[in-house]
Amino acid sequence: MTLSIEQLPVECLIGSKVGLEKEGLRVTPNGRLSTADHPSALGASLTHPCITTDFSESLLELISPPFENSLEALNFISEAEAFVHRHLGDELIWSASMPCPIENEDDIRIAEYGSSHPGMQKTIYRRGLAHRYGKQMQIIAGVHFNFSFSNELWSWLQMESTTSKGSTTAYIAERTLSAIRNAQRHDWLLLFLFGASPATSRSLSGANGRLIPYDKHTLYLPYATSLRMGDIGYTNSPLINREVVINHNSLSGYIDSLRSVINTPYLAYEQFDGLGGSDQQLSNTLLQTENEYYSTVRPKQVTESGESLLDALQHRGISYIELRSIDINSFVPSGIEPTQLHFLELFMYHCLFSESPCFDNREMETIRFNRNETAYRGRDPSLKLIHRQEKIALHQWASQLIDEMQPLAEKLDQAHHTNHYSKALSHYRERVYQPNLTPSAQMLDTMQRTEKSFSSFTLGRSQLHHQHHLALKLADERIAFFKAMARQSYRQKNALEGCKKCQVDKNSFCKDGHGSYRAQAIRCACN
Repeated sequence: MTLSIEQLPVECLIGSKVGLEKEGLRVTPNGRLSTADHPSALGASLTHPCITTDFSESLLELISPPFENSLEALNFISEAEAFVHRHLGDELIWSASMPCPIENEDDIRIAEYGSSHPGMQKTIYRRGLAHRYGKQMQIIAGVHFNFSFSNELWSWLQMESTTSKGSTTAYIAERTLSAIRNAQRHDWLLLFLFGASPATSRSLSGANGRLIPYDKHTLYLPYATSLRMGDIGYTNSPLINREVVINHNSLSGYIDSLRSVINTPYLAYEQFDGLGGSDQQLSNTLLQTENEYYSTVRPKQVTESGESLLDALQHRGISYIELRSIDINSFVPSGIEPTQLHFLELFMYHCLFSESPCFDNREMETIRFNRNETAYRGRDPSLKLIHRQEKIALHQWASQLIDEMQPLAEKLDQAHHTNHYSKALSHYRERVYQPNLTPSAQMLDTMQRTEKSFSSFTLGRSQLHHQHHLALKLADERIAFFKAMARQSYRQKNALEGCKKCQVDKNSFCKDGHGSYRAQAIRCACN
């Protein structure tokens, strides 16, 4: 630790904020991908701040605003999902990160957002993703955990710092990037504890040859934790990973390096230009936008109208951290449970308060190695990871990290007048030594005991969760709230489509609300 936790005033641990984003595929009653339009009763996916779509028309995304209490963020997601289930007809939401069986990749409809310029830009961007990575990779789902530290904490840390000489914005950016580096160093721990994708359908492109048969419908690895986070999952291609080296050692370095790859033409992508007589990608560069950089952890800032994320980071620094490595837990109706949220808060504080030297190329390779090894064989008792250029047993390193979090857990309990944080730490400490209790192990165990394939298991869980959400009582005012948001989203979408400048001016840019931490909808850049 860079300072003694005992020195930390408890009031500095009050006021942090958590937001959640949860993805989920719409499927038919027999567990096949839905090809239907995004349900109209849910609102316009282009402009709705909380209920939208991701890559595919069938890939729902639910977004919470930030809350000071992480359980309130989870409750918001649960209520939004309950509202969604009431408008699905006979469809279900697939309760796993790895997708349902795909018989024909053409069945995966790229999300459609209407005729406005920002709507078309979002669709064209997704066409580019389809060409670059294939459609199946893009419908792998997950949960994003968005976290910001309190202003009080930043003020106290800067006051205690003996090296801070710049502005508060610069200091926050420097310290946040140090936390992001540690989150990348230690994200293997989250894959081990929370990974819930040890198996997948045989139809997943790229899985054959890397995985082994479980039955005639399923591929798996016996000690896998999170196939989603392995190199067959939701990641930039290995080739691009070698080409794209993003600097996480300073904010200016991060912005400059990301801008560089966004502006660097890539010969292999030129073949996609003009296919089918329409725009097939935003550009033929290494990355079309900063959103295409699929890091497990990213610095974020809320953007304003007419502003890109990189401009927002440059102008106002880092507002929050986006943690993207959480699988959907098939045993939990909302895909993530309260104990996880408390542990993730602890994890983020630990990343902030731990020493965090700058990255070099060797360490970036080590991080990828540790992540892949944990994704594919994290529950293997013999697995050793690389820590400070030496091999260490996963359970030994995990135990060390959890022990280091204990003072933080006690401090957070004190600040919030609870025991949730200490209980979460005990809960996951037990799983370090009993990996059969982790979601990935429980999933394989249930499949084996019930003699079900991955798809049969997930379909059963999806049906149970559907009934759970239908039975969840929603207050009349909450139903009215979501209905009002749906109506407002259509008004905003219609306004965009009626704006000639936004339709034709390629230089106009309307804010992309997809994944926005504050869940602000797109608005016309002309207003």
